[in-house]
Amino acid sequence: MSTPPSPAGTWRTDESAVRIGALVPLTRPGWVGAGQHLLAGLELAVREVNDDGGIGGRPLELVVRDTAADPQRAAAAVDELARLGVAALAGEYHSVVARTAAARADALGLPFLCSSAVLDALTEQPTEWVARLAPPQSRGWQTYADFLLGAGHSRIAVAVQPSVYWASGTRILRDHLAPRGGTVVELDTQELDPTAVCDQLAEHRATALLLLVGHPEPAVSIVKSVRHDQRLAEMLIGAPAGQPELAEWAALLGDDGAGIPFLRYLPERLSALGARVETALREQLGEAPSFVAFEGYDTVAVLADVLRSHGVDRARISGSWPRVAVEGTRGQIQFSRTPGISVWQWTWPPVQVVDRDPAKPDRFRILHAG
Repeated sequence: MSTPPSPAGTWRTDESAVRIGALVPLTRPGWVGAGQHLLAGLELAVREVNDDGGIGGRPLELVVRDTAADPQRAAAAVDELARLGVAALAGEYHSVVARTAAARADALGLPFLCSSAVLDALTEQPTEWVARLAPPQSRGWQTYADFLLGAGHSRIAVAVQPSVYWASGTRILRDHLAPRGGTVVELDTQELDPTAVCDQLAEHRATALLLLVGHPEPAVSIVKSVRHDQRLAEMLIGAPAGQPELAEWAALLGDDGAGIPFLRYLPERLSALGARVETALREQLGEAPSFVAFEGYDTVAVLADVLRSHGVDRARISGSWPRVAVEGTRGQIQFSRTPGISVWQWTWPPVQVVDRDPAKPDRFRILHAG
C-alpha cells in the first residue's frame, strides 16, 4: 500500500512546486482504460517522490491534461503547459497524438519523456528534447511476427482502419514476414462489416487475423463474429496493440476475449521494486495494473531523478537523457541513440507476447518473449 501524500503544510511556503505536465487520454475517443492506468502510475510515483522529500525539498506536482486521443488538443495542451512553466512533459498513450505533442515540445524547447507511444518516427527529425520509455513499434511488432511464424502462421490477415499507426504496423509485419515466406492481406473495415470480414478470411484461407482497429469498436464486434463463424473455428485472433490486457476487454467479450495474443512490455518476473509498485497500483486501481501503469510510474521515476540531479532548467533536463541510469519497475532504464529512431530511446524495455488463458481469462499466459 502506498503512503498517503504528505500534508501541504510540511512544505516551506516560500518555495513553489516543481511541475510536470502530464498528457493522458481520459475521455473518448481516447482509450480511457489505458489513460486511467497511465495516470495511476504517474500519480503513484509523484506521491512517493513527495513522501521522500520531493525535489530538493520542493513538492513535485502533476499538471494533467486530457488529450482525448486528439492531436490538436494535445498540441494546445503542450502550449498551455509550456506557458504554465512546467519543467517537463510526461505521458501519452496514443502514438499519433504523441507524435504531435513531441513535435510541439521540440519546437518549444520543452523536455518530453513519452511513456507509452511506440511509432518509430515519433518526430520527423532527430531531436534532443524527447526521450521514450516504450519500445519502438518495429521492435515490438517484429517480435509479434516471430511469434506468429513460430506458431505456424504464415497466411496473415489484418483488419485495419486508416491510421499512421496501423499503417506502420502493417508495413512492419509485411516486411518482416515476407522474407520468411509469410503473406499479409489487408481487410479494410471501413468497407467491410464484421460478417464480410469473416467471408474474406474464409476466401483467403488465412490462419490468423490481427485486429489493427479501434477499441471497443469495431474490435469487439469482429471478435464476436469470428468466434461464432464455424468456418473459422481454427482461426487465431491477435491484437498486437494490446487491447485484451485491460479489464474492459474481458468485461465486453467474456470467454470470447481469451486466447487473443497481444504485446505487453513487462519482464517475466518483476523485481522487488516492481512487485511493490504492482501491489500499490492494484490497490489504487481496484484491478490488476497493466504494463501502461508501470510505464507511467517509470516516467516519473526517471524525471524525478533528472530533476534532483540537474534542476528545473529545460535545456539541462534534455541534455541529461544520455546520462540517465534509473532502476525502474521493469529494469534498468538508460537512453541511447538508435538507428531509425529520432528520439532518445530506452534500449530496451522487455517485450512479451501474452494472452488471457481460455481456462481462466483473468490469468495471463506468456507465449513468447523478445
